[in-house]
Amino acid sequence: MHVDHRKLGRELDIFDSDPLIGAGLPFWLPAGAAARHEVESYLYDLERRAGYQHVYSPVLGKRAMFELSGHWRNFADDMFPPMNLGDELVLRPSLCPHHALIFKARARSYRDLPLRLAEIGGMYRAERSGVLGGLSRVRAISLNDAHTFCPVSQVGQEVSAVLDLIRQAHAALGLHVSSYQLSLRGPGGKYAGSDDDWDQAERLLREALDAAEVPYEAVEGEAAFYGPKIDIQIADPAGRESTLSTIQIDFHQPAQFDLSYTDPAGAKARPVMVHRSLVGSMERLFAALLEIHAGVFPVWYSPVQVSVLPIGAEQDKAADDFAREAIEVGLRVQVDRDGTVGARIRDAARRKIPYVAVIGPREQAEGLVALRLRDGRQVPAMSRAEAVGLVRAVAAARSHELLPAEG
Repeated sequence: MHVDHRKLGRELDIFDSDPLIGAGLPFWLPAGAAARHEVESYLYDLERRAGYQHVYSPVLGKRAMFELSGHWRNFADDMFPPMNLGDELVLRPSLCPHHALIFKARARSYRDLPLRLAEIGGMYRAERSGVLGGLSRVRAISLNDAHTFCPVSQVGQEVSAVLDLIRQAHAALGLHVSSYQLSLRGPGGKYAGSDDDWDQAERLLREALDAAEVPYEAVEGEAAFYGPKIDIQIADPAGRESTLSTIQIDFHQPAQFDLSYTDPAGAKARPVMVHRSLVGSMERLFAALLEIHAGVFPVWYSPVQVSVLPIGAEQDKAADDFAREAIEVGLRVQVDRDGTVGARIRDAARRKIPYVAVIGPREQAEGLVALRLRDGRQVPAMSRAEAVGLVRAVAAARSHELLPAEG
């Protein structure tokens, strides 16, 4: 049976919407914000370890910037109209022009390259109301984006490194690639740049895919207007494919913005711009994760990781002490005192909470907790410190199991 993320996301308090805010503009509720923050923190650290530097850039830009980048000519139908405030300002449909100008803001040497700039940044698409739905098609988008600036000789290794990062991110999140697509120019499309640049970009992407030994299908007409791309597809439980991760090679925008660096001979040279997103937008990502996992997120990004249930009022202090110890080491914990124990356990199961920590008179007296796992298993009572350590170990390992691996 197909799981609809729109229904499940609201049931689990991940997101909601309101007609006064507008169609295609969902808001994230505390549970969804907690899960999203954990995923964003993971991506930030993964990118940092891979040599990316993180930036912030504004969601607005002058129309002139998007005319120069080519977005205004090739992408205007998907952009919101300009706001005339003395300057004509536009909500950006992508982050790449801003990142190009961040590169240009300082003198660059070949020793600085490859320069990898990353940002989870806001962008906006003027989607028609008829195609909007839940988190999968929205007007306000938070994109896990990055742009690497490098000489053409480094492009192949950069693309290969991104493919490896995508594999790591997918494994941690519980995503599985269904297919790789090489998206090329098609007849009659709006494309910028010379044929030679396009041919070279396509060759570099083919070589990277061949080196990675992954099967792929070349599809004409699916390229970005500024260059070809690798689209990495995932499938939902019903078998429908969608694109989350992309890698694109762009010779066009570095030329348009007159980007340069000083080469080993002291001359000016033009960098290549490699666009990439490890997991796409946070909105489309969580639409996919909700459906693929049916809301049963791995422990590390579950909105609430432990629900603490005191049997009676006498156990309230012990429950609060345990919760405080867990929160102090970074776990997401709630204390639930409302209703019978059975009703509270059922509520935790409905909300897909990985662990329920029950504290009764015996556990209170001996400093123990009885852990119940969301799959119905029960763990023998253990000390509060052991229980905290167990959950923390599973979360830190980004395991898709509920108990630490033996050994």
